[in-house]
Amino acid sequence: MSISKRSLIYVAGHCGMVGSAIVGALERHDYGNLLVRPRAELDLTEQAAVQAFFLQHRPEVVILAAARVGGILANSSHPAQFIRDNLLIQGNVIEAARCAGAQKLVFLGSSCIYPRLAPQPIREEYLLTGPLEPTNEWYAVAKIAGVKLCQAYRREYGFNAICLMTTNLYGPGDSFDLENSHVLPALIRRFHEAKLRGDDRVVAWGTGTPRREFLHVFDLAEAVVLLTKSRSSTSAAARTSPSESFARS
Repeated sequence: MSISKRSLIYVAGHCGMVGSAIVGALERHDYGNLLVRPRAELDLTEQAAVQAFFLQHRPEVVILAAARVGGILANSSHPAQFIRDNLLIQGNVIEAARCAGAQKLVFLGSSCIYPRLAPQPIREEYLLTGPLEPTNEWYAVAKIAGVKLCQAYRREYGFNAICLMTTNLYGPGDSFDLENSHVLPALIRRFHEAKLRGDDRVVAWGTGTPRREFLHVFDLAEAVVLLTKSRSSTSAAARTSPSESFARS
């Protein structure tokens, strides 16, 4: 199927950095029939509420950008919250979307699902071939479960779910909280505050030797729109191998 400008598109997590960028990109491409709900009105960890919401509105397309996210300190301090909340959000939304007859679901994952020492550049088949990065393994395990859930739904139900793995993101709406932020906003804040204080150096975690890849959230949003509106056959999807749900459209 291919979505039209009139298709009802539900963006889960529209208040976050990624979700808000996706909403903006959809609007720039004239997709005006968007469905959103703040967490105060719809808690995605509550199964009954999610099911009722989907059965009432029956969105044609679901973009799952909602997640509990954070940096190294947040992941290390709240491992139970990171794995629990993300498993609940993913399971509730994906099952409700299927039951409500959604024609396509886009699941946003993360490159942290791959082994910490995976060969570069990373290939899909490296998934589950080695240990994860210990500082965010709880989030990574939840995201791996989300990928596998999409693959299982494609195989068993022919459900048209695709999975997009993102690298380190930055941009408008990012968190600069030193406990919850990711590496780039944390560094920006450290540099900014050091300049205000007149410091001659900035102290950061780590050895300085790791290499990181960054992507602006607006560029990700454009990719999400492109893959969301691309044609896809659910009947064909049901015949593909599980790994092929990555970036298929």
